[in-house]
Amino acid sequence: MSSLSRELVFLILQFLDEEKFKETVHKLEQESGFFFNMKYFEEKVHAGEWDEVEKYLSGFTKVDDNRYSMKIFFEIRKQKYLEALDRHDRSKAVDILVKDLKVFSTFNEELYKEITQLLTLENFRENEQLSKYGDTKSARSIMLIELKKLIEANPLFREKLVFPTLKASRLRTLINQSLNWQHQLCKNPRPNPDIKTLFTDHTCSPPNGARTSPVSVPLAAVPKAGAAYPQLTAHTPFQPPPAGPSLAGWMANAAASSSVQSAVVAASSIPVPPNQAVSMLKRPAITDYQSAESEQLMKRLRPGGHGVDEATYPAPISQPTWSVDDLPRTVACSFSHGSNVTSMDFHPSRHTLLLVGSANGEFTLYEIGLREALLSNLNIYICCVQSSVVKDSSISINRVTWSPDGDLIGVAFAKHLIHLHAYHQPNETRHVLEIDAHIGAVNDIAFSRPNKQLCVVTCGDDKLIKVWDMHGQKLFTFEGHEAPVYSICPHHKESIQFIFSTSLDGKIKAWLYDNMGSRVDYDAPGKWCTTMLYSADGTRLFSCGTSKEGDSYLVEWNESEGSIKRTYSGFRKRSAGVGGVVQFDTAQNHFLAAGEDNQIKFWDVDNTNMLTCTEAEGGLPALPRLKFNKEGNLLAVTTADSGFKILANADGLRILRSFGNRPFEAFRPQYEASSMKVSGSPVVAGIPPNISRMDHLDRNSPAKPSPILNGGDSASRSIDIKPRISEEKPDKAKPWELTEVSNSQQCRVATMPETPDQPSKVVRLLYTNSGGGLLALGSNAIQRLWKWSRNEQNPSGKATASVVPLHWQPNSGLVMTNDVADNPEDAVPCIALSKNDSYVMSACGGKVSLFNMMTFKVMTTFMPPPPASTFLAFHPQDNNIIAIGMEDSTIHIYNVRVDEVKTRLKGHQKRITGLAFSTNLHVLVSSGADAQLCVWTTDTWEKKKTVALQMPAGKAPTGDTRVQFSSDQNRLLVVHETQLAIYDASKMERIYQWIPQDTLSAPISHASYSCNSQLVFAAFTDGNIAVFDADNLRLRCRIASSVYMSSTAMNSNPPVHPLVVAVHPNEPNQFAVGLSDGSTKVLEPLESEGKWGTPAPVDNGTQWQDACIINH
Repeated sequence: MSSLSRELVFLILQFLDEEKFKETVHKLEQESGFFFNMKYFEEKVHAGEWDEVEKYLSGFTKVDDNRYSMKIFFEIRKQKYLEALDRHDRSKAVDILVKDLKVFSTFNEELYKEITQLLTLENFRENEQLSKYGDTKSARSIMLIELKKLIEANPLFREKLVFPTLKASRLRTLINQSLNWQHQLCKNPRPNPDIKTLFTDHTCSPPNGARTSPVSVPLAAVPKAGAAYPQLTAHTPFQPPPAGPSLAGWMANAAASSSVQSAVVAASSIPVPPNQAVSMLKRPAITDYQSAESEQLMKRLRPGGHGVDEATYPAPISQPTWSVDDLPRTVACSFSHGSNVTSMDFHPSRHTLLLVGSANGEFTLYEIGLREALLSNLNIYICCVQSSVVKDSSISINRVTWSPDGDLIGVAFAKHLIHLHAYHQPNETRHVLEIDAHIGAVNDIAFSRPNKQLCVVTCGDDKLIKVWDMHGQKLFTFEGHEAPVYSICPHHKESIQFIFSTSLDGKIKAWLYDNMGSRVDYDAPGKWCTTMLYSADGTRLFSCGTSKEGDSYLVEWNESEGSIKRTYSGFRKRSAGVGGVVQFDTAQNHFLAAGEDNQIKFWDVDNTNMLTCTEAEGGLPALPRLKFNKEGNLLAVTTADSGFKILANADGLRILRSFGNRPFEAFRPQYEASSMKVSGSPVVAGIPPNISRMDHLDRNSPAKPSPILNGGDSASRSIDIKPRISEEKPDKAKPWELTEVSNSQQCRVATMPETPDQPSKVVRLLYTNSGGGLLALGSNAIQRLWKWSRNEQNPSGKATASVVPLHWQPNSGLVMTNDVADNPEDAVPCIALSKNDSYVMSACGGKVSLFNMMTFKVMTTFMPPPPASTFLAFHPQDNNIIAIGMEDSTIHIYNVRVDEVKTRLKGHQKRITGLAFSTNLHVLVSSGADAQLCVWTTDTWEKKKTVALQMPAGKAPTGDTRVQFSSDQNRLLVVHETQLAIYDASKMERIYQWIPQDTLSAPISHASYSCNSQLVFAAFTDGNIAVFDADNLRLRCRIASSVYMSSTAMNSNPPVHPLVVAVHPNEPNQFAVGLSDGSTKVLEPLESEGKWGTPAPVDNGTQWQDACIINH
């Protein structure tokens, strides 16, 4: 709705109020959503008219719009529930509990249970937290204070709480002015005109004398309420005046076309699920009045002989109300996605919810504020084998996009299909439609609303643009391009709906929703791949593209002339043969951003010179993809390692920090007094003011992904921003001493809570990539998950030894139990977690099971023995490709989606015990129980090299060998019970070796790099744990078993010891150990220390702590 139409609504509201149409006034307030009448709202709350209160609110927000809206609706329904209990109307209370409050159980099940338990009390004030609840009147007053605070803080009510300042009877005044003007145009104006109707223009009756001067029509001429009105009959909206001869251009016939498109589009209704009906229906709109702006609009984009020669315009002297600091340039967090990111789109209203499409055919939703993935849709393709997508492992997503209201997700695939998914908050999608849309690739997808009916627009390699309704019925096919259509840009000007399209021959065309063909035909700069975007306010048109020669162009178009208004500079000249297309985006009507030369470059829209650029701390591809959120305070940027980073400005950082600093969480088990008191007392029924469907996951959610930042220090920041790590140099005045940690007072230790299915041993252990959970595989083939909640003690919600986590299970009570072999004791357990934490794969001698981490359901099983699987590793760039080490010494490269072994690698003599990928070196390194290392190229899967582990004297070349790449992938850590070794990964030459000796002479049971690869944590079979400097394998700290074990465990027979070590993905000094008695421990240095010991000086000659340096 245009600004003039919006102002007209306010004039009507003023008129209705002055005429005392009270119910109609509030109905229009609610239906238009333009003005929230706080006084009326207060009256209804005080009166306890709860249905009317919620109905009025529904015009401005829904219960799940944001955390403020959630809190508002909860407080109202909670008050209604308590009042029913206070009246001893149990049946009404139960009805409210089931119909109104049940929706909140998804976010806080324990709270819902506690509310339910109030039914068992004779007086709910017996509950300690409700003991101060007074009478109904005072409770409503207290609640209203809270509601007003929430409404004022809710961004959806911004600029809707104050009625504009208007002179009295402003609508009457405008009508009076119009009548005066009409009277002046009368051929024979009368001195005292008789105004009888407003339905037609005023004219004076036949001449009765000479023309007189204009006469002001008194306000009384406009009839007031109470006068006899004729009976209302069916009517049509006001029609805009016909366009005059001067209105040229391709939109001139839009009015006629609109009748055609209305008939076609209206013939198709949209299938709406019951719970989405309200959100998908738009409010009745007032027909826009044609104004002087319309004439200018109709002149735009006229076709003609205009080429792309740049038109010169004087640069306006602008005084921007924003600064370079408003650009989102600070790296807030990074995400490891697991597959090449091909498309991203932020939710239109939940500005931290990011939709990501991948080259492997998956789309994933990330809640940036929580650094977590809400869901990934891999199960659609694994479970629905009838889908044509599953039959082709090479299918990629070309584009993902949200519908305007955020209730639907559109996905365009690289092979002929589009999918539509209904999005249900907080973390569910439902596949609603598949369309075989084009021959070949579907290159772009977008939503539009011709005639206010939601439609989908697609384009493809078949040179066509198509429009579909929500049933999958084709409404229009636009033909005219002579090359594959690369992108589309639906838009509207006032009531005129149209589509821009670009093709690979550099042509730009525009279409109305009719069958009259394209209305314009321009050449895009570069004449190849081009994308078009409008500014946020819809007034300025930009395009960005790349030529076949590799030159990139970013321009603003003059719509009225079909020429280029300005060309932005700052792109680097490229040589022929450089692949890829520059991607761009615009935000807040102020700036443009494009990804090029491993950077993000920014422009002021009014200045052709580049404003600034950023490398985002490195790691960007040559042509990174990027996407702003609607507020322009967050920018998602793809990285070269199949992930993405989030850049933020100061506002964006504050938003992200607000997730980490909130004192209450919807899913926390204990409930404390809300910081915003509702009833003058701690409220048992008070969902915290920070709750939001987007902020928090339901209890069926898994531990979720977060950026894996080397050296991240979440204790110092609530945003995962990489700090610079520097080691303190030891005081040269003091002789260096090995740090000995011998009791629990010298560090922090947390013991994971025991579970009903406690195993006899913890055989595999992993942190979730988000850093908020710990996953243990037991000797009983059962996997257990512990999760740390975000609370006052642990505001980051990450794993810490300072807080004991909770054992986590979905509501269904399912347990992740693996298929077991006939003889479980002989089984070699293995486990691997996808980079986005969406699923875990494991085996214990039987078939490999793929579990959904949100529901614990088995998504699929494969690879039944014999031979049994002994090691699992996800491909770092494609979660659907898995390397599986086998008991028979082979390695299977397996594609999960198509359930097929692509190749088998043979090179070892005994079972496979370790696998590690390097994306930098394009290799897979395998290790076996034969003490051999094999290097395989990931391009052809050919063996490049075999390296035998150099065993200490008298030691047989047998036993498990593990391998792990450092974070920079330049070095390889090799772990064997007889040694730790560091190899130059590019040459596979050993450069350091450490052999157990002196107080650390027991065999090594397991070891791992820290997350930043600056430390190595090693566990021994006698219970000791050692911390080494990874640069040189010099010992810096020894942790005795007495630190983390009881005396009973230490003196048991056989003695308890660590079997596996896991390192935190963000905290370089935090690690966990799984023990041979089934328990799991998390260890961290004291906060005052911050690290494990100090590095040994290079010149220290103490032999027992030195690594052997290998010279070649």
